[in-house]
Amino acid sequence: MDTATPTTAGAQRYEATGTLRTGGEGHLEAHGLAAPFDGTAGRLEALPGPADVLCAALCACILKNVERFSGTLPFGYESATVRVVAEREDRPARIVRLRYHLRVVTDETAHRVELLHTNIRKFGTITNTLAAACDLAGEIEAVATGRGS
Repeated sequence: MDTATPTTAGAQRYEATGTLRTGGEGHLEAHGLAAPFDGTAGRLEALPGPADVLCAALCACILKNVERFSGTLPFGYESATVRVVAEREDRPARIVRLRYHLRVVTDETAHRVELLHTNIRKFGTITNTLAAACDLAGEIEAVATGRGS
């Protein structure tokens, strides 16, 4: 990979580094993130594998966009939690389906919650990339803050 190659006009660039030792002990670094990973031929329950890291990237994208659209819509919320589940096939080995459940603590109306969800699906970098590669779908749940309107 030629790291000196310039990006196209207006494109942003992201970079990560991974290392692996004999036996499958892996380590990832990306923009301040330092994380071990399972690089074995099987699956270690103690460490995340590449599919887990992919699920985590989708979680981060969805949550980042909750915050992003809280300012641009604007959309008020107290907190957000997302759970992602990936389904993998073996032949050929690939992720075929990603499902997520986004839970947002908010007093926004149902229409505004759906507007947030539409924007997340439409403008998320990782969501768009993964949706082009596999079946990606999810739901959003609004939970009242308990403070009333």
